[in-house]
Parts: sequence; structure tokens; C-alpha cells
Amino acid sequence: MKNKPVTKMGFFFVAVLLLWIKSYLTYIYAFDLDIQNGIQQFLLFFNPLGSALLFLGIALFAKGKRVGIWIIVIDFLMSFMLYANVVYYRSASDYITLPTLTQTSNFGSLGGSIVSLVAWHDLLYAVDIVILIALYVWNKNNWTTARMKKRKPMLVLATAVMAFSINLGLAEADRPQLLTRTFDRNYIVKYLGSYNFAIYDAYQTMRSSTQRVLADSSDITEVENYTKNKFAEPNAELFGVAKGKNIIKIHLESFQSFLIDYKLHGEEVTPFINSLVNDESKDFTYFDNFFHQTAQGKTADAELILDTSLYPLPQGAAFVTKGNNSYQALPAILKQNQDYTSAVFHGDNKSFWNRDEVYKQFGIDKFFDSSYYDMSEENVIGYGLKDKPFFSESMPMLESLEDPFYAHMMTLTHHHPYLIDPDEASIKPAETGDPSVDRYFQTARYLDESLEQFFNDLKESGLYEDSVIMIYGDHYGISENHNKAMKQIVGEEITDYKEKQLQRVPFIIKIPGVDGKGTVHEYSGQIDVMPTLLHLLGIHSQNYIQFGTDMFSKGHKEYVAFWNGDFVTPTYSSISGKFYDSNGEKITPTKDMKELQKKVRHELELSNKVLYGDLLRFYKPTEKWEPVDASKYSYGKTNSNTVE
Repeated sequence: MKNKPVTKMGFFFVAVLLLWIKSYLTYIYAFDLDIQNGIQQFLLFFNPLGSALLFLGIALFAKGKRVGIWIIVIDFLMSFMLYANVVYYRSASDYITLPTLTQTSNFGSLGGSIVSLVAWHDLLYAVDIVILIALYVWNKNNWTTARMKKRKPMLVLATAVMAFSINLGLAEADRPQLLTRTFDRNYIVKYLGSYNFAIYDAYQTMRSSTQRVLADSSDITEVENYTKNKFAEPNAELFGVAKGKNIIKIHLESFQSFLIDYKLHGEEVTPFINSLVNDESKDFTYFDNFFHQTAQGKTADAELILDTSLYPLPQGAAFVTKGNNSYQALPAILKQNQDYTSAVFHGDNKSFWNRDEVYKQFGIDKFFDSSYYDMSEENVIGYGLKDKPFFSESMPMLESLEDPFYAHMMTLTHHHPYLIDPDEASIKPAETGDPSVDRYFQTARYLDESLEQFFNDLKESGLYEDSVIMIYGDHYGISENHNKAMKQIVGEEITDYKEKQLQRVPFIIKIPGVDGKGTVHEYSGQIDVMPTLLHLLGIHSQNYIQFGTDMFSKGHKEYVAFWNGDFVTPTYSSISGKFYDSNGEKITPTKDMKELQKKVRHELELSNKVLYGDLLRFYKPTEKWEPVDASKYSYGKTNSNTVE
């Protein structure tokens, strides 16, 4: 007996079922969504249904046999979006947002990194599409050319809306104010699914774009009052001790603090950095509870935070989405107060992360990008120039700067996927079986050797003794997707609490003429660097909109906030709404803990308002302040890299 052909509606329901199953399995196996109870587990299973019915249901309005083609095309687009999130999540433990899609100028440098994130079993994400194509080919000749009566597609869409309403109602019952007060994308995906998250993200992006248009000068008042109230008085002994000194800021790419004093195969991974941390000459101060606070912008976020004392945006990178904002950044402040020359050194294309535009808003005088370096094949790997030639070739340019200068040196080699030439690897890889984790230690050693070479060059040039030298890590290098391998490295289970503790990055500083304080256990983050540097130079940070506090001040605020509302303190932490003591044990929050949680979220909201509304255009920090004129700056060797 001949098999009964599949009807158009039958084909539609097969597509819905396959997409539903694929999405649910992806949520379980590709994402870490921290399911806590039965409602969350049910919603994780249920939420793809409404999206599949809604989007695939649109195809039912097509005429005749085109219904099948539309279903296949829509299914492909939804599958592609799902898979793109899977690949992105493997690298960033996060989901793609609309602002990140606008950062296409960065993609050219990401090729090797993306390839390393793709696995052979990813072909399974296309199985349902192959099935649908086969079904369509076998059954299309049995379908009529007439358009389906509107009653059926309208009923499907109504069912989709009903499914979403049930979904949202249950989600709000388990997580009140889910859509109105959330900093964490994980919650949206867990409760509503990745497809609804995309809609939510698009709405949030459009909403944020209108905030600048609607903002006025009164909006900055609340922010100003908050930051002035948070201000910590400078340490009287250190205020102004570095006035007029050169500042050399060294950026350690993807360097987490667990590397310090870590031994692999019986060898120190970073012996030179260890020597600075354990410095017997007492030149350096090391903050061992210093955390990165970056979001989707990673390195660009670190630059934003350190040079503006503003938090990163919850979606995309401010360097790209808010690149034309008015800023009152450290380079411009130093120039207007103490006539500093500012320069950034980076062995990559000047347009990466939109730097060639946002640096103009920061008032950065010179940008030595890849056009200034020997970018021949033997000098380049991964994201750009290798660290050893980078530091070596930067020295003549650094020496050419007019004193006093503020120089930002940005390394690259220690970046995912941690590629290194075999003849340049001076330590064997780890043996976890995870290539990214195993190579991480080899590129860390290479960075350490590069830094030692640079320090020797600084001493030989005479710049070392009389310069403030600041070394910091920009963001994590090993994401939570590598926790199985990291368990072997650190010797314990990587819980949510432990994962947050691993977000420590180094902050090491030398101040000329001032004895180092050894290791300081005070809790601090990247948001605190700018006010700290200003006070060392004798400039009152209270005049500016800054959310951090001086790390050397007795009044320094010892809580470190993260873009998603999490925060850590010396005695407890709040992670995904749950509280932990300093041993990682879950605790019931006290009234004071809840108050700090509320304060952290308010602080993040205020910072977001500054960026979304471009509020600094309305703020005059001092009588002498002149807004930065971006038109005066141009970068790149062909433009002579000068200020007009």
C-alpha cells in the first residue's frame, strides 16, 4: 500500500516538532542555564514551542507549495541563529545581542578563534533541515497550489500567543520583574528561550537608542549626586606623589590571577610576574583581590572602565555602540590638567573595536597601530603582532613621546585560542585534554618573557625609574565552558561561587619614590583604577563622574559590581541572586546584604543612563574643562598620527 503523503499542515507540525526538540536539547547541552526547580525545567522545555509556532506559522500565509519553502527558510534562519549563539557561548559564555552584530569590523580578526570553537558534531544542528528538505521534495507534488484558508494560520498564531502568555506568566511567578529589572541575559534565555531573547534584545536596543534623543541636562543631576556621595577622600600621604611622572600602563591580555605563582610540570608559569608580586625590593604593590568587570566588549570594555570609571553596557560594546558619545576620559583630563601626552600602542588594525573613532572622543593624542609595526608573517599570530616584537618595536616610539606621557601598551599573543609557534613555547602544555586550556599556559609564559624583556628595555632607556608602571589583566581567559578542564588545574569543582572568584585579574603598580606595599588584600575592580591614578597625580576625582573609588583611600568602597548585578565583597558574594559566604556556602541574606544588592543595581542603572543618554555632554566638571573636539585627531601612519 502506498504511503499517505504528508499534508502542508503535517509538514508544518513536523518542522515545529523538530525545531522544538533541537532547541530544548541545545539549551540542556550547549548552555549552562543553572536550572533550580521544576518550574524552570518545565519552562526550558516549553518555551521553544511558542517561538516555533509563531515564526514557522508565518509561512502558512504563503501561497500554494511555497508554504514548504518558507518553512524551510524560516527554520534555517532560526537554526542558524541558535547555532551562532552556541558558538558564541563557547567563547564568551554569553549570547549574541544586536549590538554585537554591529561590530562586524572585528570579524576579520576572529577567524582562527571561531574555527577553533566549531566541532564536527555541530553537523547535528542541520539534521532537521535535511529532513524537511527531503519531506518537501517527496510530498510537494501532492500539495495544491491554492492559498491556505486564513483560519488555520490565524489559529496557529493565536496558539503561539497563548503559549507565550502561559510561558511569561509562569516565568514572572518564579522570577518577578523578569523583563523590567534584569541585568543577566541567562535569565531571559532560561525562562523565555533564545528566540524570545532576540526579540527582547532588539526592543532593548531600540529603547536605548531613543534615550539619547530624550535626555536633557537634568538627567545628569542624579548621577552627579550619587558619585559625589560615593567619593572616597584620597590618602593624604599619596595624593600628588606622582604628579608630572610618566605613566606606563601595561595590558595583560586574558590574564587571570590564578596564573600567579602557579606551577605546571614543576615550573613556574610566569616567573617574571611572580618576581614583581613577591618583590623583595618593595617597588611594587600587588592587589590580589582585584577583579575584571567586563561584559560583551571584553578588551574594549576594560579600556572603557579603566579610562572612564564607567561600567560596561549590558549589551554590546560601548566602544562600538556609543563610540560617538562625549567622554571625560583619563587622557583628556591629564592633558587639560597637567599637559600630558597620551598614546596607545597596539599591534592590530586601528579600526578593531572602533578604536580609531572612540580614541578621538577620549582625547588620545597618538595611536600606534599595526601600520607602525613590522607585520610580516613571522611576527604575527592569532589576533596580531606577537608580544616580543611588539614591545621591542614600541620602545623607540615610547621614547619619542614628550614628557610627561600616559602610554597604554596592549599585548595580544595571550588571547584565545592561545596559538604559539612550537619553537617559541618554553613550557610544555597542560594535559587536561582541552586544547584551549592546555595552550593557555604556554602563551602566558610567552607573555611573561615578553614583559621581562620590556622591563629590561625600560631600564636601559632610563624610563623605568621615574615612571608610574601599572600592570593589569583585562578579562578572563578561560570561560566557564572549560570548567571540566579547570577542575584539573585548580584541584576543585568549579561552582558558581568558584567561577566568580576566578574572575580575579592582576593589578600591580610601581610609584616612583614610594615604597611598595607588597600584597594588598583589599577588594577592588577596574572601575577603581581611574580615581586611584588621578589622586596619585594630585587631581581630585570628585570633580568628575566616576563610579569607582581610590584603592589607596581609607574610604575605598570594598564591593566589586559586575554588569549583570552580581557583586563580591570580602565577607560575602551575590551571584545570580543567591548569596554565599567567604567559604562558598549558601547563606540567607541579611537586610544589609539586600540593601547592598539594591545599591549595586542602582549604580549599574545610573552608569547605563550615562552611556545610553550620552549625559556627559551636559556635564562640566571644572570651570577650565573644555569638551574634547574629536575633529582635531587622526590616527595611522599615513595620517602622521598627529593632533592638529
